[in-house]
Amino acid sequence: MKLVISNKEGKAKQVEIELVQERKLYGSKIGEEISGDSIGFEGYTFSVRGGSDSSGFPMRRDVQGQERKRILTTSSLGNHLKRKGMRTRKSVRGNTVSDSIAQLNLFVVKEGSTPLFEEPKEEAPAEEAPKEE
Repeated sequence: MKLVISNKEGKAKQVEIELVQERKLYGSKIGEEISGDSIGFEGYTFSVRGGSDSSGFPMRRDVQGQERKRILTTSSLGNHLKRKGMRTRKSVRGNTVSDSIAQLNLFVVKEGSTPLFEEPKEEAPAEEAPKEE
């Protein structure tokens, strides 16, 4: 499973986690806070903000359960209607994290001791001598 972790400054980081860590997230719902200790981020607390399944269908907060459902919606989730009052049927995933979720969006609620969004230091490339002809 891929985790997209973002903070209040607008920075985001994508992390791949193993199956053992992934199973600790099963059953959590959108809006719940989870401890970062269970997934390898000591001292951090995250809030589940959404995600998508392996087919790309987004999770939706107001759809209960883990399965994919076709709901009648008026707006949101990329639904641009041509006339006022129109509704369309969209496929969405429920609000509970399960093994079918491929990407999970997390938000940092409490920072840990180690910086998560540290930019790698770039070394200046060594200057090459000009070619001699």
